[in-house]
Amino acid sequence: MSKFTTKELINTFSKLGEQLSNPDIELTELITNEHIYNAWFTPESVENAVKSIGKMLNEPDLTTWLNPYDLHKNTSPKKIGLILAGNIPLVGFHDVLSVLATGNHALIKASVQDARLIKHVLEKLSVIDSRFKNQYSFVERLIDFDAVIATGSNNSSRYFEYYFGKVPNIIRKNRNSLAVITGNETEEQLYNLGHDIFDYYGLGCRNVSKILIPRGYPIATFFEAIEPYQPIIHHNKYNNNYGYNKSIYLVGSEQHLDNGFLLLREDENFVSPLAVLFYSYYDDLQSVEKLINAEAENIQCVVSSALLNVKSQVVNFGQSQQPQLWDYADGIDTMDFLANL
Repeated sequence: MSKFTTKELINTFSKLGEQLSNPDIELTELITNEHIYNAWFTPESVENAVKSIGKMLNEPDLTTWLNPYDLHKNTSPKKIGLILAGNIPLVGFHDVLSVLATGNHALIKASVQDARLIKHVLEKLSVIDSRFKNQYSFVERLIDFDAVIATGSNNSSRYFEYYFGKVPNIIRKNRNSLAVITGNETEEQLYNLGHDIFDYYGLGCRNVSKILIPRGYPIATFFEAIEPYQPIIHHNKYNNNYGYNKSIYLVGSEQHLDNGFLLLREDENFVSPLAVLFYSYYDDLQSVEKLINAEAENIQCVVSSALLNVKSQVVNFGQSQQPQLWDYADGIDTMDFLANL
């Protein structure tokens, strides 16, 4: 299907990775100014996203990622409609990359929250190899497509299933991530957990929105380790969420813990509001494994150093927002889906 050899793809994508890891003046300006269009996209968040993708696009990992697939099985390129989310910077990049790698044409319906970055990155790719110019189009409305990959909320997924159910599709719903604390963590591990909670202000599906802690665990240990993240409260929109949720809990006399920039509330749910982290106690790891496996369809990844026998992807502390190329959203192999259309 692909008009590129695997070696050419690896070479081109790794060159793009180098450029994203070392932003030029134009990309630096975009990183600096993106918050004008989306207040959540602070320079720090955008730079983090851009450089994370740059780090991901390295030759050894690209080789590991692409080699298992027969990219030349089908010589007839398909038009793949992509509905991208806009919750964190460049969140839809991997779907676009997968379509390009399989030689298909990407019909990209970008989110209004994150349209400029993806366009700029694809322009960079097209400069490295001009053949990519004809492999993608930005569209306002999806028409004339052979398959669809759509990412949205649980509500929008019903809409997507109605409109795109007659063609091959991957439709993603809401997912969240959680962490399992054993009580044996070092201060550094708990500090790194702060990245899983606070990076991108908790807006990503790979952000930890709930922690499972052993009964009797001293919460103060966790609070002390994440204290360096206190400056997050100075972000206006984050602070508004923190203040709103705090007032709801106070007015309702609902029990919660507060360290001045994060609210902790004991709750069985997995999806917490912004600036709130839910927690639940557990008695043994077997019950944790049972819970995680029962909720596997709602979990993107699990952060823990414990050896857990679960269906969900388990990553180390601080690694939830550093996925590998083969860490597919919702555990669905996008490349296999696209290569076998």
